[in-house]
Amino acid sequence: MNDQALTVREAIIGRRSIKKFNGQPVDRADLLQIIDDAVWAPNHQNREPWRLIVACGKELQQLHELLRNTTIPEWRTLPEEEVEKRMQKFTTPGGYVFVVVPEDPRQKERLEDFAAACALIQNMMLLAWDYGIGSCWKTPEFLDNPTFREKLGVRLGERIVGMVQFGYFDELPKGKERKKSDEIVTFFGSNEDENEE
Repeated sequence: MNDQALTVREAIIGRRSIKKFNGQPVDRADLLQIIDDAVWAPNHQNREPWRLIVACGKELQQLHELLRNTTIPEWRTLPEEEVEKRMQKFTTPGGYVFVVVPEDPRQKERLEDFAAACALIQNMMLLAWDYGIGSCWKTPEFLDNPTFREKLGVRLGERIVGMVQFGYFDELPKGKERKKSDEIVTFFGSNEDENEE
């Protein structure tokens, strides 16, 4: 963890999604502490609807094999260098967290649980940033692949909200500008013409 903790504002504004990790492992204790703190995310009726499937350290090799088999089904027929190149986006992160929620048949509860899991993911990413650990929240199509779900241990009636990669990096990506309040806010009771003045 950093000697001097970031302010909430510094973490929110300074955090970047990391796409190029350097392969350095993430310490299991750090990742579990990040999760222990992240679960304080707001969630309706304190349902805490999430469960997390984590891979770091010794579990990574087995996860890499599952990702290879799922994303490069023809890998046995390809040159080893080609497989290695295509797998780099999976083998360089130092840890993974798959966030899973129940698919509640009630629409309101299902949406609330999804929103709560998204808040949990944001918390994990901000807390990791404070540790000097980068992250990237991904939702690739293969998360819905039945074989991948089964091998990962996702049960019937559950949904994977996201795959969050964690790891260290050598280069900080440049931040992209965000829209300001004057572009996205409409004050209640006023019409658009008044807001433009």
